Amino acid sequence: MIPMTSLLLTDLYELAMLDAYHADGMEEEAVFDFFVRELPPGHGYLVAAGLAQVLEMLRDARFSDEELRWLAGDGGFRAGFVDWLRGFRFTGTLHAMPEGTLFFPDEPVLRVTAPLPQAQLVETRIINLLQYQILVATKAARCATAAPDSELVDFGLRRAHGAEAGLLAARASWLGGFSGTSAVLAAPRYGVPVYGTMAHSFIEAYDDESVAFERFARARPRDLVLLIDTYDTEGAAHKLVSLAERLAADGIRIQAVRLDSGDLAEHARHVRRILDEGGLADVRIFASGGLDEYAVASLLADGAPIDGFGIGSRLDTSADVPYLDCAYKLCEYAGTPRRKHSEHKATWPGRKQVVRRYRGNGVMGGDRIQRDDEPVDGEPLLKRVMAHGEIEQPVPTLRESREYLRRQLGRLPEELRALDAAADYPVEVSDRVRALAREADVRIDEQRLSGPRGAW
Repeated sequence: MIPMTSLLLTDLYELAMLDAYHADGMEEEAVFDFFVRELPPGHGYLVAAGLAQVLEMLRDARFSDEELRWLAGDGGFRAGFVDWLRGFRFTGTLHAMPEGTLFFPDEPVLRVTAPLPQAQLVETRIINLLQYQILVATKAARCATAAPDSELVDFGLRRAHGAEAGLLAARASWLGGFSGTSAVLAAPRYGVPVYGTMAHSFIEAYDDESVAFERFARARPRDLVLLIDTYDTEGAAHKLVSLAERLAADGIRIQAVRLDSGDLAEHARHVRRILDEGGLADVRIFASGGLDEYAVASLLADGAPIDGFGIGSRLDTSADVPYLDCAYKLCEYAGTPRRKHSEHKATWPGRKQVVRRYRGNGVMGGDRIQRDDEPVDGEPLLKRVMAHGEIEQPVPTLRESREYLRRQLGRLPEELRALDAAADYPVEVSDRVRALAREADVRIDEQRLSGPRGAW
């Protein structure tokens, strides 16, 4: 069976274009940019994420014999083209913003430089890998900003749109500032801490709620968190006060209780009072159930005594912002600037760099999109991470990227950290990039007026 990592995990038009490129001998160097056209409503920034998976995909890009047989048979592609694909390797160069970088509209987050067929084929998968993790990492960063002193755990695997999405969400949310995830595979795969409590079904399986609590506690005494809202939330809290003394005699300590339904703020207040009066002031309260950054901010603003949050469905599905207006566009081919000039979707041509400037107090002051060969006055954000198809080391670890994002957020203007950002971050385009766009436009107009003049 063809694996999910197959190069056939792409749109048909990518392969159709490659077939035509091959027929015309169009294999000169091309440059493509991945960027986002606009921020989602209320967002002040986005978080670069997913680069590690893109690098792995490009490094390992191959067509297997089984895939080639399908292309020649059911796929209906020409034999000569399929034979050419047998030797496919990505041999290009990749420049990218490091994971955890804050970025803004129209800024190239990633630049691919490679022979045209190579750069074209990987378009769909690059967008697929980057867009999703950008969405989740950004949402996680917004949650962490809303609750900077709270424990945040990704609970969304079961609601994610597929297994890969759930696993990448665990990775991206930890990058974004979460404490960990419930998705077990994220620990051995990415080193993300894993957290878990219990389900209501565990309580329901026992005839006595107190017995269920005790059996679970003795079976899983480490980092013990008990779910107390299966029946009567406050009644369960009273039962834990009685249970805690028996468990303590055997060295077992209840770390936290979890609330998952009802009026979380009101339940938390009652439970906090019961626990405190019962001598369990050190037992934390953890809440879950349909939460996102807005709900978390509201609960904390209401003074709810909640110490941590499990955020699932609305994180892993990025419920309020399920997609980005992002693109992967050709900006140079065979040494000539290329530009899309469609209404509301024009692109900037040429090889570009994004330079970030800081104010005297270290806060981000503005970005500049400029030609790659222009003098740099500030911090260049695009770094070379792959050359000749090989990953350049050292690539930052996920932990390093997480810390980098934390520092980045600390340098973001305060007004852009708000959940409903009221300001736009300044991004300017250099005169030389604009001049290159005019040059490209002249060529477009000449070509349109004179008719076909060779390959475009």
